[in-house]
Amino acid sequence: MADKIIRALVEYLRSAQHILVFTGAGISTASGIPDYRGPQGVWTRRQPVYYDDFMNSEAARIEYWDYKLEGWEAFRTARPTSVHHAIADLERSAKLLMVVTQNVDGLHSKAGVSGERLVELHGTNSEVECQQCGRRSDPAPHYEFFRKRRKPPLCGCGGLLKPATISFGQQLRQEDLARAFSAANKTNLVIALGSTLSVYPAADIPLLAAKRGAPYIIINRGETDHDALPVVTLRLEGDVGEIFPPAVKKALRA
Repeated sequence: MADKIIRALVEYLRSAQHILVFTGAGISTASGIPDYRGPQGVWTRRQPVYYDDFMNSEAARIEYWDYKLEGWEAFRTARPTSVHHAIADLERSAKLLMVVTQNVDGLHSKAGVSGERLVELHGTNSEVECQQCGRRSDPAPHYEFFRKRRKPPLCGCGGLLKPATISFGQQLRQEDLARAFSAANKTNLVIALGSTLSVYPAADIPLLAAKRGAPYIIINRGETDHDALPVVTLRLEGDVGEIFPPAVKKALRA
């Protein structure tokens, strides 16, 4: 990759004071979490369970918990990558306005990004949520219950329990969208990392910032839906882990 482009990335990071980072699955594959849409992804091998089906069908709930159980060990043992840590470094340097992530792996939190600087648009696998009372709890005992009994677990209130992720057909949380779009209206640099930028309304968030005039940088291995847009300031092709963390380090050192 041309040194000129890397130097430009470093300079944008160095000069910006309110950075919005938008992240996708590409930053977590190095943690051992397969891309949902990749060759080993669950969506290439199993039909997704829609939220209404989960709420209305015991068979659908069993199918849902079964495929969630399949990936639980990978999520439970996954550790943040250098990209996650670099983003946390931006927060510690007071440069980070917000991280908006499509990922449900909880790795931004594990890396040290604070809750006030993090929007998990599609929820998190780090908790289980009651669909009746809203209480959240540790997933481990619920997965163990399902593993042993093959019955979907229930909350103490009698409500249906579900990993706190957004399922197909389930509405995104309005408060999360509001926080994300608010950050897009305040940022002076937006960077998309490891995302194909093909899922909406999530992909509208960096676009809003760019259309306001904030520099827009995309780093991804493979094409994204935003590559040809005139609002893109820099497009870096390659491994996010090889490009972004060294650039952050240089920018903060400078």
